[in-house]
Amino acid sequence: MTQPTAAEAASAPRPRTHAGQTAVPCWFLRGGTSRGPFFRSADLPADRAARDSVLLAAVGSPDPRQIDGLGGANPLTSKAGIVGPGSRPDIDLDFTFAQMQPGSDLVDTTANCGNMLAAVVPFAVESGLLVPDGDTTTARVLTRNTGLVAEISIRTPSAEPSGNGIPAGRYVGYAGDTAIDGVPGTAAAVTIGFLDTEGSVCSALLPTGNVRDRVEAPGIGPVDVTCVDNGQPLVIVNAADLGRTGHETIESLNADTELKERLEALRLVCGALMGLGDVTAKNYPKMTLVSPPAHGGTITTRSFIPHVCHGSIGVLAAVTAATACVLDGSVAAELADIPPGTDVDVSVEHPAGEFTVRLGLSQDTPRRVTRSALVRTARLIMAGDVLVPHGAFRHQRL
Repeated sequence: MTQPTAAEAASAPRPRTHAGQTAVPCWFLRGGTSRGPFFRSADLPADRAARDSVLLAAVGSPDPRQIDGLGGANPLTSKAGIVGPGSRPDIDLDFTFAQMQPGSDLVDTTANCGNMLAAVVPFAVESGLLVPDGDTTTARVLTRNTGLVAEISIRTPSAEPSGNGIPAGRYVGYAGDTAIDGVPGTAAAVTIGFLDTEGSVCSALLPTGNVRDRVEAPGIGPVDVTCVDNGQPLVIVNAADLGRTGHETIESLNADTELKERLEALRLVCGALMGLGDVTAKNYPKMTLVSPPAHGGTITTRSFIPHVCHGSIGVLAAVTAATACVLDGSVAAELADIPPGTDVDVSVEHPAGEFTVRLGLSQDTPRRVTRSALVRTARLIMAGDVLVPHGAFRHQRL
């Protein structure tokens, strides 16, 4: 793998006018069970307000239907990625994840998204930020949101020149036999190894200092929760403690106004306990209902992001939920059957299937998580320009 020089990376095309609007180079990718537009950092305004304005225009927020942009009227399809050359000698790529919401003009870049992370290295090759030089390309990616570092590997086979315009060289191999629940068909594996994920947003793996807390919130009597952050801040609650089975459908949970009001009241209290301050306008912590497994897995989850039930579960939320399963005394551990050993596979069941997380555990007591890894897939859907109104670049000198 080789990288462009600093001068080459800095010489990315500036936004240009097209059809009375501003054309911004854009690659639209699916990463895991999410999708969204990806941009080279050099193609976006350096000013944060202008950058956010461009991102909102690209996905079509704050319109609830996002009818005037690329968003899909769902938090899972209201995301964007910004990628640039590594800012440190030990880092190949810097990645900033941006979460938008239908019906909102906020751009949240404080949390990570492990699904979109799966598309970073394919995007970097497609956009010229990385040049592969082997059948497998591995890059160390720094998530600017939280400082998390991931080592990501993708297939980059070689191609011979053909008569249909395909040049010789290496390309991203998207075809493969890896299936992930929540995505139709199969694709090539994207392997993600997470490094140093404890306390990605919070101050520690257990930000309250406890593996279990008993808390009260308006309309909710005392309930046990586990507040944990191993890549994504979660508040884990036994669904039975809220009068639910934890096996309800997405549709029924999204229509359960009483439950969502109680979860939000609990989230606000737990956010403060976790040192996150007032989380009213934040996308974290994510409330995660847990229950016994129904299909031979380790645990069943229903995750909210933060007010809509997730169609599956986020990558880093799955890592964090799996971590909670191996923490003695946690809300999740009492429902999970974890085998002995230092390498365990935790099968996290979710509405669309299951998500297997491999955890490396220490030999001491209590056990600590020393590493985590998982497999995702990704695919390039579109490459070209996204057209945004000139006003979106109000702070950008063209």
